[in-house]
Amino acid sequence: QVQLVESGGGSVQAGGSLRLSCAASGGIFSSYYMGWVRQAPGKGGEFVARIRWSGGPTYYADSVKGRFTISRDNTENTVYLQMNSLKPEDTAVYYCTADHERLSLNYRGQGTQVTVSS
Repeated sequence: QVQLVESGGGSVQAGGSLRLSCAASGGIFSSYYMGWVRQAPGKGGEFVARIRWSGGPTYYADSVKGRFTISRDNTENTVYLQMNSLKPEDTAVYYCTADHERLSLNYRGQGTQVTVSS
């Protein structure tokens, strides 16, 4: 059973940094896109970033481009989201996602709260 467990959220002031981690287990992820989405209070889900587990280009929402970096450590089965220059509008629950490249297999973690104060 696939499990995605996020960690690293917290409260920071604007301009600060946080690094989120997503530990993936219970599956073979070489054919998955791993990513992050977020949901702010009262808003719908928003794509943040995405990376192919097997390598290749990364993708970012325009709102985080240049500030956030997604990466993965294949040996640790972990995906990271380095978040720099955080803004109050980055406040949200951040979810790790795993989406199979060809099959309809989609997973999401339980989420980790990020709060950025001005």
